[in-house]
This record gives sequence, C-alpha cells and structure tokens, in this order.
Amino acid sequence: MFLILHPSSVSLLAFTIYLSFAGAVVLALVPRGRPALARWLALAVAVAGLALAVQGFVAGMGQGRQVIVDVPWVPSMGIHFLLAADGISRVLVLLTGLAAVAGVLFSWNIELRTNQFFAFFLALIGGVYGVFLSFDLFLLFVFYEIAIVPKYFLIAIWGSTRREYAAMKLAIYSFAGSAMVLIGLLAAYATAGSHSTGLVELAHAGLPVSFQMWCFPLVFTGFAILAGMWPFHTWAPTGHVAAPTAASMLLAGVVMKLGAYGCLRVGIALFPHGLDPWGFSFIGIGSWRDVFAVLAVVGIVYGALVALAQTDFKFVIGYSSVSHMGFVLLGLVTLNQIGVTGAVLQMFSHGIIAGLLFAIVGRIVYDRTHTRQLAELETMHLSKRLPFAAWAFVIAGMASMGLPGFSGFVAELQVLVGAWIAKPWWTLVAGVGIVVGVAYTWRAMQKAFFSDAPPSPHVLEQEHGHALAAITWPEVTGVVLLAGVSLAVGLYPRILLDTIEPAVKTLLAGGGQ
Repeated sequence: MFLILHPSSVSLLAFTIYLSFAGAVVLALVPRGRPALARWLALAVAVAGLALAVQGFVAGMGQGRQVIVDVPWVPSMGIHFLLAADGISRVLVLLTGLAAVAGVLFSWNIELRTNQFFAFFLALIGGVYGVFLSFDLFLLFVFYEIAIVPKYFLIAIWGSTRREYAAMKLAIYSFAGSAMVLIGLLAAYATAGSHSTGLVELAHAGLPVSFQMWCFPLVFTGFAILAGMWPFHTWAPTGHVAAPTAASMLLAGVVMKLGAYGCLRVGIALFPHGLDPWGFSFIGIGSWRDVFAVLAVVGIVYGALVALAQTDFKFVIGYSSVSHMGFVLLGLVTLNQIGVTGAVLQMFSHGIIAGLLFAIVGRIVYDRTHTRQLAELETMHLSKRLPFAAWAFVIAGMASMGLPGFSGFVAELQVLVGAWIAKPWWTLVAGVGIVVGVAYTWRAMQKAFFSDAPPSPHVLEQEHGHALAAITWPEVTGVVLLAGVSLAVGLYPRILLDTIEPAVKTLLAGGGQ
C-alpha cells in the first residue's frame, strides 16, 4: 500500500469511485477468451481501490467531515456532485475495499463470461463507494440505484439455486424500498424550500415535526428493507443462496450496509423528531423508535431460530445475516453514543465475517463437494479431507458468535449496552438471539466438518477414487485477509472506534453530518 499521510490525501477517496467504474468499462471490453487477463485486471482495480481507502482512512484520522469534491450538477435545483467523508464514511469505504479484494480472490474460478462478471462486480463496487461518500441527497440516491442493477445480473447469470427467482425478488424488494425512499426525499426537498439537496443543509432546514413524524418511518423502512429488517427480510436468504460466492459476499458484506447506512445518514440525521414519542402508547409502544426496536429484536431472534433449523449450509449463513443485521438496526434506534457507535462497528464487523463465512461455504466447500446439504456433508469428514476449510470455519464461526478477541464481540457488546441504556428489555430479548446464534453455529460446524457419522458408499467411493481439489492461493489469501482484519479489530478496536465515535457524536448532537 502506498500511503501519503497528509490531509489532502482524503481527496483521493473520490478515485475509489472513478477507478471502479473505469475498471468496469475496461473489463467489459476485454475479449471473452482472455479470462486470466480479466481476473488480474479486476484484482488490480480492487487492490488499488483498497489502497486508496486505506490511505483516506489513515489521512482522515482525527479529522471531522472533509469535503472531497463539490461541483454544481443541476444548479437550478441546488443539486451538487458533492463527495465528502467523515469517520462513518471512511470506515465503510475501508470495508468496501476489503470486500472488493476478497470477492475477486474468491471468484478466481469463474470461467463463464469472466470479463462481464468482473465488469458487473466493479460497477457494483463503484456504486457502493459512491453511496458512502455522497453528501448530496440526490447523488446518494443515484449511486444507491446504480448498485441495484449489477446485483440482478450477477445473480441471474452466474447464480445457482433458483437464480432467476432470487434475482427478481431482490430487485423487486430493492426498487420497492427505493420508491419509498424517493417519495420521502422529494417531500423533504419540497418542504425544505427546494433550495438544496445537500445532506447538511437539509438537516438544518428545520423540517416541521409533524412532517418528520410521517416521513421518517417511510424513509427508514425503505432503507431498512435493503438492510434485511424483519419482516421485509425474505429477499436476503434467497438472494444469498442463489448468488455466486462473490455476490453473496458483497450482498452480506456491503450491500446490506447500504440500507443500514441510509437509515442512519438519511433517516435519523434528517428526521430526528420522527423518533419522538407519539403522546400515546399501545402495548408499550409509544414511538417509531419503539416500533423499529421491536422489529430489530424480532429479527435477531427470528433469524437465529430459522438458521438453527436449516438443512442447507448456505441458508444457515443467510439467516444468520438477518440476525446479525438486527443488531445494527437495534444499535441505530438506541439513539445513544455507545449504541450507534456499536451499530457502525457491527456494520464493519459483519461485513468482514459474513464475507468470510460465505466464501468458505460457497467457494471452498461447495465447489469441491457439490452439495450444501448438512446431512450429506456430515458423512464426508471434511475436517480430514479439507482441514484448511474446517479450521477457517472454526475461526469464522468463533468470530460470528462474538468470541472475545474478534471484531463481533466489541460491536455487539456496545449495541447491547446501548440497548440496555435505552430500554433493558431490548437487551434481554437480543441476548436470546446470541445464545441461539452459538447453537446454530456450533451445529453447522459439527455437521459440516467434525461429524462422527459413518461415510456413505458414495463418499467411500470418492475417497478411494480421488482427493478433493487442493486449496488455492487466492482462497488462502482471501481467508487470511478477512480473518486477520476481524482479529486485528477485535484485539485493538480503537483503530476504528477513534474514527467512528466523533462522527457519531456530531450526528447525534444535531450536527447534520
């Protein structure tokens, strides 16, 4: 990594967007018969993006919000091409860079239309970078929509189980949520006087409380659909299972974070009074804050219980993502410093850990065994035949369960403390989800890798006929990268918390962004 450690280095974060889209265009032009060239070009672009993300993160340490680019785009409407970065943005841009590199590494085996696969992949990454760096409401929405289109094609063309159905379901849910967001954003723009679409300007526009009371739930729900909020979560497990490995990693790793980010950056920051008490209560629920907290804790427990009952290995990880994203949404609606900080850290942590889990299950295990059924995997004794995969899953599983020393522990602990400060019963119910999370992770680990079940005749024939394919260098590199990041953040969380906390404090204090 080449780091230029001075404040102006933050401006280079804009090139994560430009480079990703340029890389997508170049890859689309690469001849179909040159898959190796396409892979190396995609990896070079992803690594360059990660280098810029690291550079921007380091240069921005101790800094507040910094404007990167501000150019009038549609002056008559007050729309600007406005890119900026605060602590929250910088952490999520770093996550995106890591997910991009890991996604390319775990897609090294793609042979079908390789150039087009990586072109869509980088277009999606460019859209994600754009969302996290946009501080103009219209620009953010444009990048948000751009990220949806490549998702559809990645699943519909390169997916597996019911791929057309899963791709269409994901697209419908995504666009339905986007329509809700768009209605809310246009209403906010008009109510604020139609002078500017800047996030900071709108946050200080003094929107009427009565307006915020109906607009907040509309916008928050629209974004939360993409974050996998129960009961609008059903696109997520279906999409994860059908998607190719890299797309699963991106869906869980960064795309679901777009929704959570929108809930925070737009929903909570622009409509803070939308979370105020209604003045009456029904079965203990007296505000939109209570409503979304209930949905979050239900999602935590529901996702964990359904994961516990799954027989498909990838569905276990898919429903676990619904449960873990519930912690993000719960942390956001605590509206206190520790809870919201924990939610942002959980976005980063879950992005790393979920990406690692999907890589192990979808790439390392499935591509060699050609099954995801736990009943079949438990007869294969993979701890002996694929020891690297077994121990990689042990590490990823421990991180997913929130074992101390990994990033998930610090993130979920902060969310739970924040929830206790807000309303203790939120923490008690969420704690049930943690216990069930240990159970489904342990069950999947035991069945897939360490079962004592006797091998079936088919497995015995396989064992005597040929060994499973050896682990490749891209797989080893990807596992070490993601596991190492989770461990590093778990052992020294201040490396991210010192950047996240000031930005969260400013946002909650009504400083807009």
